[in-house]
Amino acid sequence: MGKIGRNQPCPCGSGKKYKHCCLSAQQAGAVAEPTSPVKVSLLATIEKVQTLAEEKKEVFLELGVFLFFADHKGDAWLFEITDSDAVQIAKNGERLAVQVNENPETIEINFSHTFALHDREVYVTSYVDKVKTLLVNSPAQQINAAIRRLRKRFPKEMLAQMHVEQGEETSA
Repeated sequence: MGKIGRNQPCPCGSGKKYKHCCLSAQQAGAVAEPTSPVKVSLLATIEKVQTLAEEKKEVFLELGVFLFFADHKGDAWLFEITDSDAVQIAKNGERLAVQVNENPETIEINFSHTFALHDREVYVTSYVDKVKTLLVNSPAQQINAAIRRLRKRFPKEMLAQMHVEQGEETSA
């Protein structure tokens, strides 16, 4: 196992930085035992957001490179921020079918739209008819912040492979 950096997440699974959690115990001679990672399923998260959309509750969740949000009108979306892909998962409080193939090696999602941030607003463009639509109740500021965190978390070379460009507009 490689050396753990002070500012990396603690391997014990607490969610804290290593320097604020187990570093002092490790330096004193105690070894932190990593807990088994919690398997978070993309399908389970979609279900959770769809349930909240049915209840017309606002929510914003991040799962790796995936962003989920629902608004007070019952509309919910799944965004994949590396390729700026999107798919609507609920509309007016009604669940929409989402084609997801999830296995340990890959995740395949049948995306229907792309998304873009312009002038602090979120737009989606349909792949089918190329119609651009403003998502009035979308959390543009939270989406922008999530994209910025992604850019800080990964090196430029990896971002280029994931199709997230440094010059991409995220002025929200």
